[in-house]
Formats: sequence, C-alpha cells, structure tokens
Amino acid sequence: MSENNKYWALILGVSSGFGGATAIKLAEDGYNIIGLHLDRAATLPNIERIENQIKAYGRSTMFFNVNAADAEKREEIIEELKKKFNGESLVKVLMHSLAFGTLKPFIPKEGEDALTQAQMEMTLNVMAHSLVYWTQSLVINNLFARKGRIFAMTSSGGHISIPYYGAVSAAKAAIESHIRQLSTELGDYEISACSIMAGVTDTPALRKIPGNRPMIEVARRKNPRKRATRPEDIAKVISLLCKDGGEWVSGGLINADGGEDVVTFVGQGTAEITL
Repeated sequence: MSENNKYWALILGVSSGFGGATAIKLAEDGYNIIGLHLDRAATLPNIERIENQIKAYGRSTMFFNVNAADAEKREEIIEELKKKFNGESLVKVLMHSLAFGTLKPFIPKEGEDALTQAQMEMTLNVMAHSLVYWTQSLVINNLFARKGRIFAMTSSGGHISIPYYGAVSAAKAAIESHIRQLSTELGDYEISACSIMAGVTDTPALRKIPGNRPMIEVARRKNPRKRATRPEDIAKVISLLCKDGGEWVSGGLINADGGEDVVTFVGQGTAEITL
C-alpha cells in the first residue's frame, strides 16, 4: 500500500455509483484520487461526501466539476496535472464511468420522439470515445505510469436489446472495442485495459432507464447470489485487479455480476443456466 501513496487514480464519473465507490476503495488502498464529475448545486453534497471519505484515508484529491468529454477542459486538466507531477508519470489507474446519454427509440411510436443524429453522436462521444481521448492525452504527455490500469464500465446492454437503450447500447459495444484496441497498443507500456460488466445495479444512471424497477427485481430473482449488484462489489473487483500481477489481465470483458448474466430468467421463481 505504501507504494500506492505516490500514485493517482483518475476517475471519470466520480459522482456515479461505480465511480464514487471505486474512488473510495482505491483511496483505502493508498491511491490519491483525481475525480471528474458534472454536478449542479443539488447534487454537490454527495461529491463532498465522497471527497471527505477519500481524505479520511489520508489521501489527496483533485476534483473537477467539468464535462469530461469537453476537449478543451481535458487539455486544461492535463496541463494542471503536468505542473503538479513535475515530469513524473503518476497516474496509475484510469476508470471510465461516464453515464450520460440519450434514451430514445430509433423508430418512434405515436407520441414519441426519435433519437437524433446529434443525440447519437453525443452519447457515443461521452460514453465511449472519451476514453480513447483521455488515454491518448495521458500517454502522450507521459502522465500514465508503467503497469497502469484502465477500466471501462460496460453492461449487458452492450450485447442485448433494451427498450430506449439503443444509443447507450452502441456506446457500450464501442467502449468494449476501444478497450481491446487500447490493450493491444499499450502493450509496450505494460498498461492493461479491461471492460467491467456489472450486473444490474440500483444507481442514479439506472433510474433514468424506463422500466428500471422491474429490471432490478428480475436481477434479484435471477442472480445466483439472490441480490442485485452493488457499486461496492465493482469497487472491490477493480481493487483486486489493481494489485500486483493484475496487469496481466487485459483486453477482455470481466463479468462482475455474481453470475447474473449467464442465467436466463424463465418464470416468477425459477431460473436456468444458459449453456
């Protein structure tokens, strides 16, 4: 843990369930935390709570209330990190947990609005492509430490169809592809890259999806652990992968869902394993 004290974890989406829980867990493990979030006054108390918990572990923080997908803001933050780190490569972990996209149908029914080109492009940019741009900036500016880790949050929506989830589903599939490519191109830097597929988790992002309550109830019934995934479950998985030797796990998708995704729900109280 003492070696971690000089390193930083950069969390894109630190105010979300997964990002916030992971920031706190990595601070417990010894990492200092750079957190990006986009919050108005009403939700700032939650950010303050997360930052205070991090500081309670004796860790340093750099929090930015900005749009993480804004290229100018990204470069401003990169310049600030370069000055603070004074030529050292101190970012050891990059986590992408941005959950901001448009939930609309491709083909609308009566009374609905169809997804627009601008909304599709915004969703893909924020929830997928921004990972590539942040990684490029960190590596090109010599901020990413060797044997670093990259984690991108994905979901089962990347390979199944969910009502109104089309643009987000495309983003999840895209970010999994980006992770594969980054894993290959970052081999010389010994930086690993993994997609983390959480099970259904009751987070602010999930609550914006139409029909979220039935999704949570189905997840509880079909999950072999008899409960839905919690943000803290994901934080612990990422913590494990950040330990020595975890850099050899790279390029793939990790199911962090208690076995939920391999179970097919077939009735009110029964489930069967999909072979």
